[in-house]
Amino acid sequence: MPPTPGRDGGASALIRDPAGLASVLHRNIEALRERRMEERANSGLGERVADAITRFAGSMAFVLLHVAIVVAWVVWNTGQFGLKPFDSTFVILATVASVEAIFISTFVLIAQNRAAVEADRRADLDLQINLLAEHEITHLLKITAAIADRLGLAEARSPEISELKRVVIPEAVLERIEEGQKEMDGDS
Repeated sequence: MPPTPGRDGGASALIRDPAGLASVLHRNIEALRERRMEERANSGLGERVADAITRFAGSMAFVLLHVAIVVAWVVWNTGQFGLKPFDSTFVILATVASVEAIFISTFVLIAQNRAAVEADRRADLDLQINLLAEHEITHLLKITAAIADRLGLAEARSPEISELKRVVIPEAVLERIEEGQKEMDGDS
């Protein structure tokens, strides 16, 4: 359902639809959907084939098909129902299964590599949004503290507020995380 316009027609109004979603969520969901459709449309034939094979190989239909084939193969090649065996040692079955496993694992790796690239892109986007939010929140906190100080509120001079007003340097945070990881690895 499309978002409902605000009374003042402004973009700042947070309007909810009957399903309880804010208009900005509709916009974001639609933007993500369009982006995924665009990426699918721009993917190559090989990627689409790999995706289709991986999807099928990860389904119950694939499992049931293989159970049926193996059962039929075994029944046929054990001479059941008067059928003449063509692979009584099951060497052909083992070879076919091995070759199939090689190809399926390759297609799965292709899909995993693409998923990893997509996850890295999303992580980069999340990081950029978080850094922007941190910057905006720090700026808002400075403004709020200035207003509180002007009104003579004691909270404006709180050491905790002073610490929170400091700009966060992402590189320094990353270095501290890496130092902590090295310390943990050294304890192992």
